[in-house]
Amino acid sequence: MADWLSAADALALLGTRPQTLYANVSRGRIKAKPDPKDPRRSLYRGDDVRRLAQRAPGRRKQETVAAETIRWGEPVMQTAISTIADGTLLYRGENAAGLAVWAALEDVAGLLWETDPIKLPRSKAGGNDIADALSLLAGRAASDAPSIGRSAQVLKREAAAVLADIAAALAGTSMVADPLHVRLAATWRRRQAADLIRRALVLLADHELNASTFAARVTASTGASLAASCLSGLATLTGPLHGSAAGAVLILADDAKRNGAEAAINARLAQGLTVPSFGHPLYPSGDMRAQHLISHMVLPPLLRDLAAIGEDITGERPNVDFALAALTFAHDLPREAPLIIFALARSVGWLAHALEQVSGGELIRPRARYVGA
Repeated sequence: MADWLSAADALALLGTRPQTLYANVSRGRIKAKPDPKDPRRSLYRGDDVRRLAQRAPGRRKQETVAAETIRWGEPVMQTAISTIADGTLLYRGENAAGLAVWAALEDVAGLLWETDPIKLPRSKAGGNDIADALSLLAGRAASDAPSIGRSAQVLKREAAAVLADIAAALAGTSMVADPLHVRLAATWRRRQAADLIRRALVLLADHELNASTFAARVTASTGASLAASCLSGLATLTGPLHGSAAGAVLILADDAKRNGAEAAINARLAQGLTVPSFGHPLYPSGDMRAQHLISHMVLPPLLRDLAAIGEDITGERPNVDFALAALTFAHDLPREAPLIIFALARSVGWLAHALEQVSGGELIRPRARYVGA
């Protein structure tokens, strides 16, 4: 009979960080299951853990380790900004879900940038979609000063100005100093959704070294401006496997509205497609961001059916992309709302990582493994 270990016991045997444990779970090397005594935590199959722990250090080729590192693998760089530990997202050691109870995005920016809560300066920019934000950042990237050789204090002031411009491009200008979640809700004329938007912004502010954050850090490592780093991050975020993932849930919901939730999900599987926005490699027991958001909203029956049937069929729980789609559906927000919320929130994280990268002064320049003629 298999024995099951707590995360602490598994990490002690492996001698690794939590991210490595979760990566091994996602790649099928270690089987995990919810802890019957506390479903928020996971247990890990002891035989799998011990087998990996017995591997001789350095046995695998360096190039193999490097290749696996870049695909949900080992941590590749140090950061003090955020991490996922035992299924919990932490911002500089503080539980993001706890912050979502009371904080605004401006408060989280202060925490991640290691400064006072941010008071955004006035912005002359204006807009209401991702295209406006991309255009604005491209203009700033062409004219702003490089980040290299400038003090942290000056760069943090510039970060606030960049965030203010991004907010204006996504939520329009505001004559009053409303918090960003209030501005978004007012722009969409859905003031009753303001609190849920606030929670979503807080929970999406950063997520360790995801694809868009890595792009932003690479850009910052060259000494490019903070706006250029955000432009790299935002361009990466627009991909369907990243910030646009919630759009696939809205399409699935459209199909479910016509044919029923079970039929819509089975139709995707019959086409060889996955069910969008279920499961997350770093949250083997369920995405805590989604759990927080869903627990504070009344899911429409259609989304409730999709969540229940999707979990039953896939064996995975809805992730934060599903929660963003549910928020959009529940409050009749514009279909681009999930990406706008994601982009505005994650801009805070991109800027935090850009500031941290600049302070280290190192160029990110990995090597490629050539397989051509």
